[in-house]
Amino acid sequence: MALLDNADVADEVVGPDALEFIHDLRWDDIPANVRHNAQRSLLDLIGVAAGGRKTVNARILYDFVSAHSAPGDKGARLLFDGRRGSAPGAAMANAAAIDALDAHDGHRLAKGHAGVVVLPSLLAFSDELSPCSGSEFMTRFVIGYEIATRAGIALHTGVDDYHTSGAWNALGAAAIGARALGLDRDETAHALGTAEYYSPRSPMMRCIDFPTMVKDGATYGAHAGVTAALLAGSGFTGAPASLVDDESETNLWGDLGVTWRMAEQYLKLWPICRWAQPAVAAAAQIRSEIAGGKIDRLVVETFYEAARLTTTHPETSELAQYSLPFPVAAMLVHGKVDAETVTTGLLDKAVTDLAERVELEISPSLSAAFPGKRAARMVAVLHSGEVFETPVVEAPGEPETPLSDTDLVNKFIDLMMPLTGQLKAVSIAEMAATLEENETASPLIDAICEFPEGLN
Repeated sequence: MALLDNADVADEVVGPDALEFIHDLRWDDIPANVRHNAQRSLLDLIGVAAGGRKTVNARILYDFVSAHSAPGDKGARLLFDGRRGSAPGAAMANAAAIDALDAHDGHRLAKGHAGVVVLPSLLAFSDELSPCSGSEFMTRFVIGYEIATRAGIALHTGVDDYHTSGAWNALGAAAIGARALGLDRDETAHALGTAEYYSPRSPMMRCIDFPTMVKDGATYGAHAGVTAALLAGSGFTGAPASLVDDESETNLWGDLGVTWRMAEQYLKLWPICRWAQPAVAAAAQIRSEIAGGKIDRLVVETFYEAARLTTTHPETSELAQYSLPFPVAAMLVHGKVDAETVTTGLLDKAVTDLAERVELEISPSLSAAFPGKRAARMVAVLHSGEVFETPVVEAPGEPETPLSDTDLVNKFIDLMMPLTGQLKAVSIAEMAATLEENETASPLIDAICEFPEGLN
């Protein structure tokens, strides 16, 4: 499935406006394939949150929210922890847990991630403030993706700067809140406008060049979006959301309920920046051909943005996740790149020694194709003089080449098991798969917010 040309679709069929879509959409209105993609992304995000929960990044944010963001009468719980915080605080901490491990889904035209804020915001409103049925939970989930992804595309087609996902996924959080709180049309518009105004328009490439715990701006995107909806419900007014109201962007919004951005999300096989994953896919492809050979040089041809991921000896998990040479070397040495690779595997000398021999070359053609296509090509030169090369490859998990349900479940189980054990992981997977059939989403929320046995 190629990403749809919204301008063409909007000329043929016009859907509801954004405010109507937020409040009128029902689970039965959503096509079966889109519902299936929503279930897949939900499962994936829960697994990534479990994998990220044990990171230093998540621990700091969880402790911060617990100490400085009291829940009041109705707050929300922290994922795989049990402590409560305010709704904005809990959304912020839960976004940190997901963003701490760069394994979550995304959209290439938005150049970032909706789900990392959509799920935490959904939990912030659906835990104590506005509990709901399983089908309503999933409907709110899809609404968040549809609003956030379009806001991201609008932002990156309208400005030259490359902003973090928090700059636009805050609008998805506000949309979820507006529906959950039953805001009227004007209040919803103010919620979206306030979310856009307060969202962090942080420079993404600064984190690429200096990888730290600020990552993709998800923490404050979640906080801003949830806060915006709560403020709007109290009568707070916000400037119009230009990403939604700008007439030049109407082709992005006129097809709500017709084109489903939920079905265009990519899912990651490996917990690293998406830009590095085509090179890792190339490494996986070439590995069997060069087995047993001593590598002198590895040349990776890729697009400009990916060539900025240069770290060879990562000292932190963030540096490892925003590296291209390190995971490429890990794939060639061990045949895998997993959560341990980018957390406890940073001092693996065999990997770092090979990472030093990775050379990055910018391809003008691959750069021109970004962000609609992210691809790489690898050339391996052995000590024997033999040369092996791959064609241009993309990472698995794009809408056109989706991960199988089996691959997705295996990824989920691998991420969950260290925290919950296999039986609990399987139970949560089954609950998520059938959530829309249940009268309440509370059992799933309870299961993913309990303090886990594997957390020290």
